Amino acid sequence: MMYIHFDPWQEKHKKPFGAIKVGRPVEFMLEAYDIDITSAELYVYGDGKLIPEIVMLENKSPGRFYATYTPKKSGLYFYYFKLVSRQNEQELVQYYCAAQGGVGQLTSSSELLESHSYQLTCYETEVKAPKWYQNGICYQIFPDRFYNGNLTGYIDNKKPNIFIYGRKSDRPMYIRKKDGSIARWDFYGGNLKGIIKKIPYLQRLGVTIVYLNPIFEATSNHRYDTNDYLKIDSMLGTEKIFRELVTKLHQANIKLILDGVFSHVGKNSRYFNAGGLYGEHAGAARDQKSPYYPWFSFEHYPDQYRSWWGISDLPVVDKNDPNFQKFIYGENESVLAKWNRVGVDGWRLDVADELPGSFIQNIKKNLTRYKERVLIGEVWEDASNKITYNKRRHYVNGDELDGVMNYPLRKAIIALLNEEEPVETIAKTLMQLRENYPLEFYKNSLNNIGTHDTTRILTALQGDEHKVELAFALMLMFPGVPCIYYGDEVGLAGESDPDNRRFYPWGRENETLLAKVKQLVAKRKATDVLVDGELTLLAGENFFAVGRYLGAKKYIYLVNASARPNDFYADKLQQYHDELNLRALLTKLNGKTLAPFEGIDVEV
Repeated sequence: MMYIHFDPWQEKHKKPFGAIKVGRPVEFMLEAYDIDITSAELYVYGDGKLIPEIVMLENKSPGRFYATYTPKKSGLYFYYFKLVSRQNEQELVQYYCAAQGGVGQLTSSSELLESHSYQLTCYETEVKAPKWYQNGICYQIFPDRFYNGNLTGYIDNKKPNIFIYGRKSDRPMYIRKKDGSIARWDFYGGNLKGIIKKIPYLQRLGVTIVYLNPIFEATSNHRYDTNDYLKIDSMLGTEKIFRELVTKLHQANIKLILDGVFSHVGKNSRYFNAGGLYGEHAGAARDQKSPYYPWFSFEHYPDQYRSWWGISDLPVVDKNDPNFQKFIYGENESVLAKWNRVGVDGWRLDVADELPGSFIQNIKKNLTRYKERVLIGEVWEDASNKITYNKRRHYVNGDELDGVMNYPLRKAIIALLNEEEPVETIAKTLMQLRENYPLEFYKNSLNNIGTHDTTRILTALQGDEHKVELAFALMLMFPGVPCIYYGDEVGLAGESDPDNRRFYPWGRENETLLAKVKQLVAKRKATDVLVDGELTLLAGENFFAVGRYLGAKKYIYLVNASARPNDFYADKLQQYHDELNLRALLTKLNGKTLAPFEGIDVEV
């Protein structure tokens, strides 16, 4: 029977595995048995190119066809195989192309090729994130909702026309006007002093990195509507207190990442100043001669202007304006220069898709002037092939971001534990991400199972505490930097915004869950293979396994991703990039019955 096979996740078929640096030769091998192949060709299209490069495959051994291709420029390449065979004394043209990932498919339809070609990522430079980041455990804090460090709980510098909750256990809600905009912003009173006071808690949890949602002067509680990039929001504290926070975090061996919101500002910012907060004649919306006026695009002055997603509170800034660029990332008197000199260790770029590639490149250049800084982008999908505004992005090329937030991992973990997709589909999706990203970029992924923009993990998993434990375990088993959203570790629930931004439940924590998360974090930090090891995935018959290997060290985490007991047999698992045949290590579990959503560690 005819057999044609190619799997880029096996190094015998494609070497090296995954993304490659420009100029690196790639070796391909297509297997074709019991078929009379008269011609075999590799078709390679550069991104956006209509004419392919064609490389002949050589039949060097029975049933095996080889070719080598060397990309000369960085970027994306797409490829498939064209096979001409003789069957029943007739010539037949067929194509071997991608399916979902890994093992491909044979087709006679050339129309399928455009959407089912294999992707080859070719990057210019290997990113070099500092070890403190790659080895770290991150903790995301929404400052207003974490802790009030004032002795009496007093809230400093209350803003006008806001409301403050009577109890910290009250659930957040928006009070809206008839047009849907926010009538009054709500606050709980968390501040920088509160984070300082909770540093011992972060240490006990095993945290080595803190990522803060915006802390600069703003009108809202989330502070993505920046009013002044050079000032700490007075409800959170002063610049002196912020400097104290940086110092004390560093003394505790904890690094600090800030949220860089450079796509838009607040409509009441000193730059736009719609409400006159910064003076009657200051800002672009009140004076067309303002130095900030060129930053914005007015359709009808001053009340109609380009805003982020049509939200009038957030006027969009022209990132191509030279003065804005100098203000954000100039070498000396800039936003980045000021806070980097204070000691900030890295930045997370909000809505990176809204920032031009050159803008991100110059932020990266700014950070290279300082020792061991990191730059992470908010990208929700596969960052290797992202298209925004009909333009391909080049996040993974090495001269822009060091890594991105790993929302695909969160989505996959929830789908797995809620039995929303077959385990094989989930494994393929996650391995596709590993293949598409350069290795170091992949290791810099900021992994999460929840953020301020998502449903809380406990709520996403229908309140099942055991599933939450599994979600933490899976996140901590994957390559990348684990990031805990404040309160998830103690069972804080919450639907979408604003409910996912409840106040941390001090004194009402789920201590059982917290103890389990601490245990998982400690295991991660103590196990080198979980930090630096390569990835293998195994899946089948409702079982899902994450395999990691580093030298002679091997580690597998096996989960029965089912609401019913299942008998395990290793040969039922499909292998994805299983170069060391880690599946064979699981044969000792053959016949074992795993309880619903039971997880087992196998370490060698």
